[in-house]
Amino acid sequence: MITNTRKSDSGKYVCVGTNMVGERESEVAELTVLERPSFVKKPSSQVLLVDETVEFKCEARGDPTPTVHWRKEDGLLPKSRSEIQRGNTLVIRHVTAADVGTYTCVAENMVGKTKASVTLTVHVGSVAPPQFVVKPRDQMVAVGRTVTFPCEATGSPQPAIFWQREGSQNLLFSYQPPEPSSRFSVSQVGDLTITNVQRSDVGYYSCQALNVAGSVIIKVFLEVTDVISDRPPPVIRQGPINQTVAVDSTVALGCLASGTPPPTILWRKDGILVSTHDSRIKQQETGALQIRYAKLGDSGVYTCIASTPSGEATWSARIDVQEFGTPVLPPRLPDPNLIPGTPSKPEVRNVSKNGVTLIWKPNMNSGATPTSYIIEAFSHAAGSSWQTVADRVKTDTYAIKNLRSNAVYLFLIRAVNAYGLSDPSPISDPVKTQDVPPTGQGVDHRQVQRELGEVIVHLHNPIILSSSSIQIQWTVDQQSQYIQGYRILYRPSVMDKWSESDWSVFEVRSATDRSAVLPKLRKGMGYDIKVRPFFNEFQGADSDVKYAKTMEEVPSAPPQSVTVTLNDGNGTGIVIAWQPPPEDSFNGELQEYKVWCLGNESRYHINRTVVSTALSVVIPSLTPGVRYRVEVAASNRAGHGVKSEAQYIQLDSFGRLTPEQSDDQVSLSQQISDVVKQPAFIAGIGAACWIILMVFSIWLYRHRKKRSGITSSYAGMRKVGHRPFSTKWLALDAHEEVGIP
Repeated sequence: MITNTRKSDSGKYVCVGTNMVGERESEVAELTVLERPSFVKKPSSQVLLVDETVEFKCEARGDPTPTVHWRKEDGLLPKSRSEIQRGNTLVIRHVTAADVGTYTCVAENMVGKTKASVTLTVHVGSVAPPQFVVKPRDQMVAVGRTVTFPCEATGSPQPAIFWQREGSQNLLFSYQPPEPSSRFSVSQVGDLTITNVQRSDVGYYSCQALNVAGSVIIKVFLEVTDVISDRPPPVIRQGPINQTVAVDSTVALGCLASGTPPPTILWRKDGILVSTHDSRIKQQETGALQIRYAKLGDSGVYTCIASTPSGEATWSARIDVQEFGTPVLPPRLPDPNLIPGTPSKPEVRNVSKNGVTLIWKPNMNSGATPTSYIIEAFSHAAGSSWQTVADRVKTDTYAIKNLRSNAVYLFLIRAVNAYGLSDPSPISDPVKTQDVPPTGQGVDHRQVQRELGEVIVHLHNPIILSSSSIQIQWTVDQQSQYIQGYRILYRPSVMDKWSESDWSVFEVRSATDRSAVLPKLRKGMGYDIKVRPFFNEFQGADSDVKYAKTMEEVPSAPPQSVTVTLNDGNGTGIVIAWQPPPEDSFNGELQEYKVWCLGNESRYHINRTVVSTALSVVIPSLTPGVRYRVEVAASNRAGHGVKSEAQYIQLDSFGRLTPEQSDDQVSLSQQISDVVKQPAFIAGIGAACWIILMVFSIWLYRHRKKRSGITSSYAGMRKVGHRPFSTKWLALDAHEEVGIP
């Protein structure tokens, strides 16, 4: 029996029987293996402009050679502008908006058929090449952390965005589902996220936006450092100030930062990294940026970025370069004696779920009197940089609100007056906000609904864990104090042609959690998944919907109602029919059915494989008098599942089915007949006869030898009678040899 037949199994076979007498060969049997159609080259979807020409290539193979034809879903092919060229390539010339749609290539032969569908998109009107609206920047991150490179682009038509690592051939698209357990994913808008960053992730990454009108590309560098303790990001003590300067003058932009380890300082102009290849521009060791012989094109917003593995801090200032003849006031640099002194270290009081109260003291021993204060806060749960949570604070006590619950925060204070900002105060001791959700009493329901409506949840591509579980991860752009948790909604996907059903709900009752595992899912099932924030009975906006499919397992139930009947068109043929297994036992998408019709000897075995839409098969030319066992099993991509209960059939000499008999019901004579016909039984009988013959030959040989020895001894005794001196000894010898007592 040959299982899992392949095309290479085709050929001529001879059965050779061997025993002690000799060997004999059977007549030549020829095996022909047919192949279902499969695609050598599948067509791909295309996007074109009006009046262009499109080609959809479609090459298929199989045995017998399949016929290939094209069709358009919900429409007809444009006869005057379309043709099928060599290699089954569909060509449509001068495409129009009416040609938009889905085109299907169908390959079919007597064994089965397969098809592949593609879409044609035709853009009418003006087009525009892509342009970046959000550009990624170089980043440095510690091992084990998560880093995100934002990248968004616009254009007409809307460009596709993909990422590629330098030196790698793999492309990561925004619409591409991630591989299981992959650390790299691209959001729908084009942001690249790398989780659990490793040292091997160091390198350049390119974001490219592409449409029919052109493409743009931008490259960024990821630097990975050793894991360090949770330190706050750096602090810019004094940053650049706004300046108006004349052409050809020198511009000095200061940026004094502190942090552990010492921060790296970069400069950007209008969001683009400042190039130091220009001999006029120089970044000094202190981090300050100097521009000599200023030009009109040097005008813009300059941002100092101080970064460490823990995060970054930024400070921006505007530079205006004026033409000759325009009166320009010299920049007013801050006077250390006029700016306020550094405030004291803030003390934290009255910690609640979403707020704290800070108390500090002004520095009256140095500098001028402050007129107000700025409060900055940092939390790893809220981001990787210091955030201004309050400004224009007139008192030395302030209650901060709208903090994240169950999060650790650090605070610092800056004093402000008309001459500038003071250095930052010492950083406060860490404090953790409470994790007690607010009660429904005393809450403005309109405010709750309004804040929940402003929460934006970004759902990452799900991670397939097993055949029954999926890991879900998400991020939140706009946090709210009115979030008790998140509801994960999921249902069988309409993409898999399931009818639209109600959403199932899995609750995550924690506002700080950003991941969950959906358990007890159906095997091999595709799901639509989304995430929704909630507070009591109030609910926020849904995230975008993601698709994920659990791993397949073999079907866990056999086909139902298996029947065997005579084929009316063939005197010795039968028809095997069945019904599909229960739907909840598919454990994936059914691909085919396997049918076994096994005789009591391997030469009578007949196997068939049919497509999943077929519910019967004809088995021709059974041998009368041979008892067959019939079984059927459903198969998916994981393999064939449970076989149906065996049914036993036998045709008599007139081609009629005898009553079914199981192994326990077969008559004794039939069982004896089956055993006697087995090659192993025949070989065993031959071996037993050979052993008996050999034992008999050995016994006969020894018996004859023994008789020959006795005859010789008696003859010796007669000869000794003429020699009386040795008669006694010879008699003893004779007694011993023949065993006479």
